[in-house]
Amino acid sequence: MITVTDQEALESAIQIEGSADVAGSARLGAGTRIWHLAQICERATLGRGCVVGRGAYVGPDVVVGDHVKIQNYALVYAPAELEDGVFIGPAVVLTNDPHPRAVDVDGRPKSIREWEPVRVLVREGASLGARVVCVAPVIIGRWAMVGAGAVVVSDVPDFALMVGVPARRVGWVGRAGVPLHRVENSAVWRCAAAHQRYVEEGGLLREING
Repeated sequence: MITVTDQEALESAIQIEGSADVAGSARLGAGTRIWHLAQICERATLGRGCVVGRGAYVGPDVVVGDHVKIQNYALVYAPAELEDGVFIGPAVVLTNDPHPRAVDVDGRPKSIREWEPVRVLVREGASLGARVVCVAPVIIGRWAMVGAGAVVVSDVPDFALMVGVPARRVGWVGRAGVPLHRVENSAVWRCAAAHQRYVEEGGLLREING
């Protein structure tokens, strides 16, 4: 029989599968789980209750908030930042080089000092579906949802529902992740799943308190 104390200990324990590669300088929060063949690089920081799936890659100095899910074979290249509650689907790629070349103009291999990486910032609660590619530098807004296979090349507003190549907004989603419906003849949108309301102003969406 598992007691409350035992259950709390299990939930707070960091779990790292034997085949995972976690750098000694990486920092993992309580309850975080790292699955088979995942790689967490030097000085990466993951918050509490994160899940990193099989074969996923988290680059050096990447910052990950609490309760983030990084699914199988996703590639999160430095200096990406993922805020709390972010979902990164299978095989997602967060790039970091807007002008990638293996060699310079003279054909010599480029060194790490010859380019400056740029970041993808994924804000609180946002979700990136399977095989999404984010071409840095871009910001994915709070609670936005990017559909599977999309290629993001510009900033995404909060609560936006994005699809396609390049990704374009086709609607709005709420915190529950389901599409919102406009209240007739108004700028108000509502979520049938969570009974929350939002208002659209100047092409942006914000929550209505109360």
